[in-house]
Amino acid sequence: MPANLQPGGGSLNTLDLAHRIVDAILDKKGMDVVLMDIRARATFADYFIICTGASERQLKAIVEGIAEATAQGDRVDPARVEGDPASGWVLMDYGDIIVHIFAPPQRRYYDLESLWRGAPILVRAQ
Repeated sequence: MPANLQPGGGSLNTLDLAHRIVDAILDKKGMDVVLMDIRARATFADYFIICTGASERQLKAIVEGIAEATAQGDRVDPARVEGDPASGWVLMDYGDIIVHIFAPPQRRYYDLESLWRGAPILVRAQ
């Protein structure tokens, strides 16, 4: 997806959208939020956002908060959403931004930060 995410000429770029998503996660008290720049290592996306929610209820609130935040202003909907809060993992695909929302055991198991350890971290918020 191009940096200008809004069909018809909106002004939201990919990194601005990534920061909007990070803010939405933090608003819902998401933990250990990481925004990684994977452009030099992957062709399928520019950024990964990884976060943890303490409970199924919080995972659901984070997913809903992201959807609300990306629907404001320059409306951007995910191309797809996989998983569900009950499974402990939700993936939201915004084209150039992939958001991974994990319960703690799933985050430890998949350990995406280690898999992508060479990618620059643009934001890390506890």
